[in-house]
Amino acid sequence: MICRDATPDDLPAIDALFRESFHATFGHLYAPEDAAAFYDQFTPEAWAAEFAQPDLRFHVAEDGEGLAGFCKISDLELPAQTSARTMELRQLYLAERAKGSGAAQALMEWAIGQARARGAGEIWLSVYIDNHRARRFYERYGFEDQGPYKFMVGNHADEDRLMRLVL
Repeated sequence: MICRDATPDDLPAIDALFRESFHATFGHLYAPEDAAAFYDQFTPEAWAAEFAQPDLRFHVAEDGEGLAGFCKISDLELPAQTSARTMELRQLYLAERAKGSGAAQALMEWAIGQARARGAGEIWLSVYIDNHRARRFYERYGFEDQGPYKFMVGNHADEDRLMRLVL
C-alpha cells in the first residue's frame, strides 16, 4: 500500500471510487431520484474546484489494482460549536478490497497529522448514524459524538452524527 498526496490526474479515479463506495454502503437507502441529485453535485468541475481550494487537501492510498482509498481534509464547514482552530475530515472512502488492509488507518493518520501541522486543536466529521463500522473506526481514534446533523441526499434527510477529536 502506497499513500501519497493526490494530484489533479487522480480526480477521475477519486470520483469513481467515491461513487462506488457510497453506492455500495448507502445506495439502498435512497430513491433513485435522490441518489441521482446527490451524485450530480460531483462533477469533474466540482472536484477540480475543491482540489484548487487552498485549505483543502486530498490524500490517496494505492495498491496493485490502483486507487484503494482517499480522504480529504479542510477548514471546518460543518455547523460545529467550537472556538478552537478546527479542521474537518470531509471524506474518507475505501474500495471494498481495501477494507482491513490498513489503508483507512494510513489515511486517518495522515489527516490527523495534517490537522496538527496546521495548528488545529480539533478535527470534526459527520458520519451516518447507522454506519457502525465507520463510527467504531472513528471512536478508536478518540472521536466523540457531539450530536445530530442532517445530511441531505437529494430530498432525503439522513441523520448523521457530528464527531469531534480533540488533538
